[in-house]
Amino acid sequence: MAHLFDAFSLRSVTLRNRIGVSPMCQYSATDGRANDWHLVHLGARAAGGAGLVVVEATAVEARGRITPGDLGLWDDAQIEPLSRITAFIKSQAAVPGIQLAHAGRKASAALPWKGGAHLSEAQGGWTPVGPSAEAFGGSLNRVPVPLSRAEIKDVQAAFVAATRRALLAGFDWVELHAAHGYLGHSFYSPLSNRRTDEYGGSFENRIRFLLETATAMREAWPDHLPLTVRLSATDWVERGWTLADSVVLARRLKAVGVDLIDCSSGGNGGAAKIPLIPGYQVPLAAEIRREAAVPTAAVGLITDPAQADAIVREGRADVVLLGRESLRDPNWPLRAEKTLQGQAAASPVQSLRAW
Repeated sequence: MAHLFDAFSLRSVTLRNRIGVSPMCQYSATDGRANDWHLVHLGARAAGGAGLVVVEATAVEARGRITPGDLGLWDDAQIEPLSRITAFIKSQAAVPGIQLAHAGRKASAALPWKGGAHLSEAQGGWTPVGPSAEAFGGSLNRVPVPLSRAEIKDVQAAFVAATRRALLAGFDWVELHAAHGYLGHSFYSPLSNRRTDEYGGSFENRIRFLLETATAMREAWPDHLPLTVRLSATDWVERGWTLADSVVLARRLKAVGVDLIDCSSGGNGGAAKIPLIPGYQVPLAAEIRREAAVPTAAVGLITDPAQADAIVREGRADVVLLGRESLRDPNWPLRAEKTLQGQAAASPVQSLRAW
């Protein structure tokens, strides 16, 4: 029986424990380039004992940014600033991961602390794209331009190019972001995909974009390194995407070389009824792990060391990812290790006296 502080291996990569820092947008880049904020933010969490540190949603093309402050990997000039970060994460015995993303119809938004609404071109925004001419709604009310078949191939090529740049930047773990109403999710969810071609309509057609993209990324990413996918495992909306759908999709993703499913949920609009209780998404990870026979990561209101340890011990997920709790406490893994095991063995030598 595994526990939270057992190592975990995917392909040739081994995490020192089952704790990961979830990708969390900082909206602090300039022209997609990382800076000292990202180095300190991510480096502190690697020094804080996490086994895996995943860099925030990183756009594969400029129009795929959520906001003008998003990180990007659409240009070779964006590699070096990330290389500095991966080198430091590795120096702290953590594994550097990156989430590659395209915001789709939720792109061209203002920074969250400036309201988060869609920006017009006059405000420095750009035209969002998506599977269909269906606006997200609310303050994200711009109608996206539907991608043509040729443009879909261009976006997929951008994911492949960013995957290759991620390797050059020193990452050992890549995650394809297909959750939270962004482009991949908006293709597979019936709430947002109204297409009538081979990328819309039936379940098989709606998952085509994601399967093709994951397949192409797997071919571009070294065989010895893990490729993972973040799904919104349910839309929490009647007649939307369901957990049963995610189980089938997870099996298909596993068949094309995806190694782990990062199980989130929601984010695609509609009258979602989300049960925001501690660990509310853990049952999604448990079901996909059991029924699709694929490793999973659990995320969402996981805050207590015993809670996180139980998730792993009970076989509900292989890895626990911390988001807001990691923002509140970069040293959460060290505190958890001290609480559960009586010592913080992962502590950097510079802070041993603190534990």
